[in-house]
Amino acid sequence: MTIGPTGSGKISLARQMAQSVLALDLGDFGPEVVAKAKLCLLDFLSCAFEAGDHPWSRQAVAVAQAGGNATIIGTSQLSSPADAAFANAVMGHGLVREDMHAASIAHHGVVIWPTLLALSEQTQLHGAKLLASAIIGYETGARIGRALLTSDLARLYRPTGLVAPPGAALAGSFALGLSEDQATSAIAIAANTSGGLNEWPHSGGSDMYFHPGFAASNAIKSVGLAAAGAFGSETILEGEAGLFAAYRRQAAPDSIELFPNGESEIMAVYNKPVPACNFAQTAAQAALRVSHELANPDEIDRVVVRAPDAAVRYPGCDSKGPYRNALQAKMSIPFSVAATLARGEIEEENYSELNDADIVRLVAVTDLKADANFTAAFPGKQGADVTVHLRGGRTIQHALPDVIAATPADILARFRAAASRVLGEDRAHGLEKLIDDCERLGNAGAIAAQCRLETERVLRSAS
Repeated sequence: MTIGPTGSGKISLARQMAQSVLALDLGDFGPEVVAKAKLCLLDFLSCAFEAGDHPWSRQAVAVAQAGGNATIIGTSQLSSPADAAFANAVMGHGLVREDMHAASIAHHGVVIWPTLLALSEQTQLHGAKLLASAIIGYETGARIGRALLTSDLARLYRPTGLVAPPGAALAGSFALGLSEDQATSAIAIAANTSGGLNEWPHSGGSDMYFHPGFAASNAIKSVGLAAAGAFGSETILEGEAGLFAAYRRQAAPDSIELFPNGESEIMAVYNKPVPACNFAQTAAQAALRVSHELANPDEIDRVVVRAPDAAVRYPGCDSKGPYRNALQAKMSIPFSVAATLARGEIEEENYSELNDADIVRLVAVTDLKADANFTAAFPGKQGADVTVHLRGGRTIQHALPDVIAATPADILARFRAAASRVLGEDRAHGLEKLIDDCERLGNAGAIAAQCRLETERVLRSAS
């Protein structure tokens, strides 16, 4: 047992977590957990391919230094692991359709996968090790997030930026086979980088897109520093100036158990069906069902949306405009509902016309209210109710007790479409096969390399 700085003999939270996972391997997880990890990797890559031409993606690639051997997805550029992880995380977050862990209000995949893909090109990493590392990363960030996050805290600080860095750092430590001391230090150093402010929904800034980029880049640096012998503050989570004291302003729990009773937090992650804020998902799905019974959106007199209190209070979710950019619209539950009612579909194009007269009118007559039953069920379930009052006095109502996640078939279809568009069908098919066979890959770096554009293809597309 390691004696803590107080001499009490109590093991720090960071060391508890490191001790509990470093002897694991992929065989310790059930087939459903392994399959979920593969789906999350497919979904991350599909988002990155699809968002590669967005401004924030191009900006992230532009600041990545050329040179190194880490792939920047959908480009022919090689960079350092930290720079590649930064760019890939931003691209994976670029659609606002990344995977979601509701209880920690965080997107772990857009930090974990860029971190591990970059590391997999630096050392011979077996595919089974890659998958196990990712499962551990999701578990760590999610369990810390469950203990740390409150709706008040999430209004100020971005949960992904707070809890994903230590999760990705432990994932990277496991992947590289670091010792218990090194892994503990990696978690601690990464926790020092936790951050991300939630001013962007109010100002219309694009800060949000870069939060997972900083987290992934910092996770790689934290793992590298620990491997080089850097010593992190072991009580970084529970100490008097640690993560819980600084952000939650109260004591940390005595323990944060990973994989209790064999349960894996990655199974609580859902893949978004809608390219919008997590809290807008269920309401948009309910609105879509209302739209199927609606003859003409012009008939709508007013709309009432009921959702959990956490959804109503999250920054930007109650916004009724004006919207400076698509991100503000994607954060807004009234906009997502109004656009779905006006268009009769939920697609990326819903957020392309921010001044559409029909959508603007419906946003203006939409009221968002907290519902006690949905609040009580959250975060286990994320329900919503959309009631549309028509001018003739009739109402149309649809309620969903929980978000309906994208199915494996949905995820595979959008991966195939996005990857084929960027890589071509042959390379996209090869990438899919590598992921499908991941646990048997001798060198997981092949996955990242397959995401790279061939120079010849770049020249052809530019001509």
